[in-house]
Amino acid sequence: MAFDHIIIGSGINGLVAAAMLAKKGRRVLVLERNNRFGGALRTEQATAPGFTHDVMAATWVLFMTSPAGATLGPDLAAHGMEYCHAAHPTAVLRPNGDALVCTTDQTANIAAWEALAPGDGAAHARDVGGVLADAPFLFALLGGNLWSWPTAKLMFGQVRKRGLRGLAAWMGSALTPARGWLETTYQSPLVQALWAPWVLHCGLTPESTYSAQMGKVIAFAVEAAGAPIIKGGSGAAVRAFESLIAAQGGQMRVNADVDEILVRDGRVRGVRLKGGEEIAAPSVLASVTPGQLYGRLLKDVNLPEDRAAAKQFRHGRGNFQLHYALSGQPEWIAPGLEDVALIHLSDGIDAVSKSANEAERGLFPETPTICVGQPHRLDPTRAPEGKAVLWLQIPDAPRVIKGDAAGEITARDWATAREAFADRLEAILRRHIRNFDAIKIVRRAYAPADLEEMNCNLVGGDPYGGQCGIDQFFIWRPFAHSTNGTSAVRGLIQIGASTHPGPGLGGGSGFNAAKRLGA
Repeated sequence: MAFDHIIIGSGINGLVAAAMLAKKGRRVLVLERNNRFGGALRTEQATAPGFTHDVMAATWVLFMTSPAGATLGPDLAAHGMEYCHAAHPTAVLRPNGDALVCTTDQTANIAAWEALAPGDGAAHARDVGGVLADAPFLFALLGGNLWSWPTAKLMFGQVRKRGLRGLAAWMGSALTPARGWLETTYQSPLVQALWAPWVLHCGLTPESTYSAQMGKVIAFAVEAAGAPIIKGGSGAAVRAFESLIAAQGGQMRVNADVDEILVRDGRVRGVRLKGGEEIAAPSVLASVTPGQLYGRLLKDVNLPEDRAAAKQFRHGRGNFQLHYALSGQPEWIAPGLEDVALIHLSDGIDAVSKSANEAERGLFPETPTICVGQPHRLDPTRAPEGKAVLWLQIPDAPRVIKGDAAGEITARDWATAREAFADRLEAILRRHIRNFDAIKIVRRAYAPADLEEMNCNLVGGDPYGGQCGIDQFFIWRPFAHSTNGTSAVRGLIQIGASTHPGPGLGGGSGFNAAKRLGA
């Protein structure tokens, strides 16, 4: 059977593209090399029976607020996908016990910031208000097809509105690093510490160009929409996508490892699976990294510029996941944290900068930045009654191990270093939770190498599809000569985190590709 579109990979972008194209009556086939769909959307009882963990991606605010979420949300809800919310999306807890909670009530946040340092509340209002005022322009740049007439018209509109110098000034301010933004805007170290760790979740650091703008966008998003998770885990969202795609006539196959994208006369003709099966289609959407696409799937196609660029494409820091099953509720050393969705354990900008820099140099950070999720507080189905789970994400682990910033861990590979690094994280967690030893049942750690083994797109455990510095982002993602994920091969579109609009659960590249194909 021939198909209109073959989609390689069943992560969020592949699922979004498949659902949108299937809804338009297209004959769609999704091919997943693993034995389950979802890519980084993976839910399992990783620690003990009855305790449900999102092993990789967990927070869905980007999808819920995205064009893909708006378009597919009602259909997915009809197929069983349900968001779980918290009124307290994020907080920071410093080693000295000081804490600050961000709520979904802007008035309350402004008052809390102002109480910490006069002027900080007003600064917060300006920051999130600025994102809101610029939303049509800003979110088009962050999520739309950059090489398109709509974007060109939008830019011309901004020139008319702001003038050339005004637009240049806006662009210049948007390139500010987060350190510059936080240290010159907020007087309170707690407010600075609240937002500094969030840039790591964008694949950036406090010193990265445009990290301030991403920090402001995150502040706006979590205040406006919270940090929702999916009832039953991210795997439940995958099942909703499966059901929706099937209901629209689409097909999906697991254990279907694509060995080659078939190209003839400069045009896609289909794919060949390992084992030799060939499937015909004039259109292929490949949710893969540049290394996979140009190093494995396009075997003998003459693409010298793309192949050279793929060899130079850089991947970012690794990600480390640590999951706990607990017999009771955590007693945090600071009050008011029991219902917070995501808590960062960090001392502030310098601590975040130090840990990220150590990881980028191939070192185990001496004091890693830890993000702690409490999904059972949003979704009681995640743990037996009265019990709890914790989801720890460490976004600054080394991809290639060269040493230990603390001089304690001697292992130089993740297979032997995994538990030693987990011990370091657990020691930090124990200092922040009074009853930790009393309620701990069991833990499960996933090192960067484990994550790559589960998903080959997570190269070295990089969950962001490649380093997210300015030279590999926006119109330059994945390559400086890239145009909306297309190449010289007609009918081929690269989607996924390695392409604009980059990583996260927004589904933007799949959405944009499907729209260009008429969805």
